Amino acid sequence: MAEVNLQPVVRVEHLSKSFGEGTARVEALRDINMEVFPGQVVGLMGPSGSGKTTLLHCIACILEPSSGRLTLDGDTVYDGHWLKADLRRLRLDKIGFIFQYPNLLPFLDGTDNVAVVLDLAGYSSGAARKRAMELLEYLEVGHRKHAMPRQLSGGEAQRVAIARALANRPRIILADEPTAPLDSARARIVMDLLRRIAVDQQAAIIVVTHDEMILDRFDHIFRLRDGRLETEAAPKAAALPV
Repeated sequence: MAEVNLQPVVRVEHLSKSFGEGTARVEALRDINMEVFPGQVVGLMGPSGSGKTTLLHCIACILEPSSGRLTLDGDTVYDGHWLKADLRRLRLDKIGFIFQYPNLLPFLDGTDNVAVVLDLAGYSSGAARKRAMELLEYLEVGHRKHAMPRQLSGGEAQRVAIARALANRPRIILADEPTAPLDSARARIVMDLLRRIAVDQQAAIIVVTHDEMILDRFDHIFRLRDGRLETEAAPKAAALPV
């Protein structure tokens, strides 16, 4: 189990989200409370339509909640309304995204697919490429830094995508079904990478998944049903590879 710092990186308090009005109103999220701490990897599970993606998008500051409070890395960003004028900048500074499919830009090699995030954040070209190459080495795909996406295996492409998510040193990493396209062995490798990243970077990682085979990789599991959050302790997380 990862050692827990007393200050959560993600704190969600009484958060609700509805869509529509009147008889067409749908309560997608109802009074959600959760905390994720530095060094933790937590799972977010539930049946289709339970609200997992809606909750992830609210935490990502992509979707505005209807009520409640959201605090990221000690900074309250939503309290009945957005408290930050530039949500794009907030996402660039605090949040990394990992998707079900790598979604690499087909006309950029591995290094530039990572560096592009830093270009957007205002880094110089040289600094962006240096950071990108460091991350690719860290994730053990440095030898593929000049490869185009079509030349990468599925596992290699997902590692490049993870490097891109880490580019700006985010404290919060949100992963939406990151192991779905992978076989069970590669899925466990990706989860072990995420656990190592959480500890090394003291990041909080939230993984939306349906994959029951990776449950032992989580420090905690949150389950959603009909927009309400249930919680359970995960099995003791697997030790990181040495």
